Amino acid sequence: MSKFKKISKNIQQITITNPQKTNYIDWININNAGKTEIEYLRKKYNFKLSRLAVSSAKSNSQRPIIARESDYIFIILHFPILASSLDNQNNKRIMSAEIEFFIGHSFLITMPNAPIEPLNYFFNLCKKDSGSLLSYELGSSSILLYEILKKLLEYSYVILDHNSLAISHAEQIVLGEDQKKSANLILNLRHNLINMRKIIQNHKNIIKQLMVMESSIIAREHLKKYYGELIDQTKNIWETLENQREMVEVLYASCESQSNYRLSSIMKTLTIFYVTFSSLSLIAAIFSIKADHGMPFINYQNSFWIILSIMSAAGLAMLLLFKKKKWL
Repeated sequence: MSKFKKISKNIQQITITNPQKTNYIDWININNAGKTEIEYLRKKYNFKLSRLAVSSAKSNSQRPIIARESDYIFIILHFPILASSLDNQNNKRIMSAEIEFFIGHSFLITMPNAPIEPLNYFFNLCKKDSGSLLSYELGSSSILLYEILKKLLEYSYVILDHNSLAISHAEQIVLGEDQKKSANLILNLRHNLINMRKIIQNHKNIIKQLMVMESSIIAREHLKKYYGELIDQTKNIWETLENQREMVEVLYASCESQSNYRLSSIMKTLTIFYVTFSSLSLIAAIFSIKADHGMPFINYQNSFWIILSIMSAAGLAMLLLFKKKKWL
């Protein structure tokens, strides 16, 4: 069973209690942590101010952190979330969401810096039906942390599926004629994959350190088993990201090749026009030279049309030459 308590506007608490166990777990979820929330944690749990200062900072930490104190562990992890672009709701961007964890005997505190769908869903699930949880059965905060991390990592597969659909759509666009649209799609995909790789790459190292947590309730080999599953998940996610990155790079190369081909075709056409009209300009310049009694056709009655015919013949000859050389 579980007992829900709303401590304040931003602080919610679930107490997970198994009648067959003597211990309990307090899961406190804090959204938009400010001075009031930080002061509450300082008074109730006596956390270090340096750790709480990190939690109250408005900017994200640039790297994941795990720090062991005497009676708790402080963790910062980043997870990918999907955010819609303002100009196109279908053009999703992968952003980084940060969660700070304080975990100790019989308590777990989560402090997300943004709404995170799988975390909120799991919190509501615990509020309604904690009896189905592994942490309810075993009565350990380390197992509750494992279940939360598992849900968050499983959400990464949803994002990977979104990437796969976007890649399939980009393949169809690249084969079409809308070059600008395909370039935008591929750039967005590359940006998403880079962001997600940055977010996921350090998870495995943090989880390995969590495998050796001390627990008075769960044997270490059991913790290794559960957290080993999380490491396998991070490996699978990373391998999928690598495959998607390779596919996007191939699409990028194809798009770039098409762009270069179109550009070279345009430049070839412009060069042909330039060479042709430069030659005609040369003929016109030659006949404009003032040479008394030395310039042919100048003094004829139809000299203008004769010179124009010569220029036309020269232009036609050059076009025929280009065609023969298969430049046209």
